[in-house]
Amino acid sequence: MSILFREARLANGLTIIGEVLPAAHSAAAGFFVKTGARDEATPLMGVSHFLEHMMFKGTERRTAELLNRQFDEIGARNNAYTSAEMTCFHASVLPERLLGENGVLDILADMMRPALREADFTTEKNVILEEIAMYEDDPFWVLYERLMEEYYGPHGLSHRVLGTKGSITALAADQMRRYFFDRYSADNTVLAVAGNVDFDQVVEQIERQCGTWERTRASRDVTPPLRPGGALELRDEKVSRAYAMIMTPAPAMGDDRRYAASLLAQVLGGPDNSRLHWALVETGLAEDASAGYDPRDGIGDYVVSVACDPERLDEVMSVVDREIAALGRSLTEDDLEKIRAKLATSVTTGGERPGGRMQRIGRQWTYLGRYTTLEEELERITAVRTRDLLDVLEAFPFTPRTTGRMLPAE
Repeated sequence: MSILFREARLANGLTIIGEVLPAAHSAAAGFFVKTGARDEATPLMGVSHFLEHMMFKGTERRTAELLNRQFDEIGARNNAYTSAEMTCFHASVLPERLLGENGVLDILADMMRPALREADFTTEKNVILEEIAMYEDDPFWVLYERLMEEYYGPHGLSHRVLGTKGSITALAADQMRRYFFDRYSADNTVLAVAGNVDFDQVVEQIERQCGTWERTRASRDVTPPLRPGGALELRDEKVSRAYAMIMTPAPAMGDDRRYAASLLAQVLGGPDNSRLHWALVETGLAEDASAGYDPRDGIGDYVVSVACDPERLDEVMSVVDREIAALGRSLTEDDLEKIRAKLATSVTTGGERPGGRMQRIGRQWTYLGRYTTLEEELERITAVRTRDLLDVLEAFPFTPRTTGRMLPAE
């Protein structure tokens, strides 16, 4: 497959990148804004996610109804998401629906400058509060958010993506507008396109539509927080099982050891054929046991989680401790080969469609400011050896730990 990477930068700092695949049968585009929960002032917690909702409420050119109808009329598969570190608005279409008036780029670019009307803000606030209430019924989610707060302390990564009932209730439309102006600036935004696209025409159209966007020199504090370890326990009368999580330091997104760290987490707690699966799930000690790795901007973390009978939680956690302690001694090249093949398959299948390629290069550029081909990433994954996993384990030995438990009410 012939793939050409292209890059352009407008005078206001807006970056446009693309993987051009002339043989593709679709095209994809996404605006990536380097802002999320970690970039919010604590009193504004949740404003990034709230703002994501507001982007669909209409612009000076289009009402909310017209936005939705025009996406449908061109057959777009569109969506958006907010994380702790970025917000993305994206769509996939047939190539002939990408450019021009009422094409997907026209609609997305217009969306990126919303009206932010007071009436829409007031209505959508209730939607956000309902979403927060829904997640409060998920024990794993509740425990994870509290663990993040305990683990990251005053650092922005402790912020809840949805915010809290208090922060959303107190949020004012003017505060959202100021946050939007500061963070949704041209020099804090990347447009990624992929598939059967004419890159030069994309740049021309975006220059016309987005060339007047402000440059604000938005920045992010990537100073790692102090994480001395700790513990918390929650009680909830609505739960009947026991839930536990451990959070520990891991390599950051910009650290080349992230490939080995990802493989190590899979060996320990992948969904099947992992140490925790065989020691806890297959033996019937726990109904769920997993380990994950989350590389972030300037920092990273491992999360180990279990769910089991409350009477057996101490026993389950002792098995978790045992498996982590034995991980370095028990690693084999056969373990690594199986996990490496799965990860390579996941990366490859994610790149088979322009939408997946757009997401990969958009996220990569937003985090790192550079481009790596899919083939180069696969080479880095396949190049990882057992020695690399042992080196990561020595540098990040699953300590210090912050541990959280959620149990039924006493």
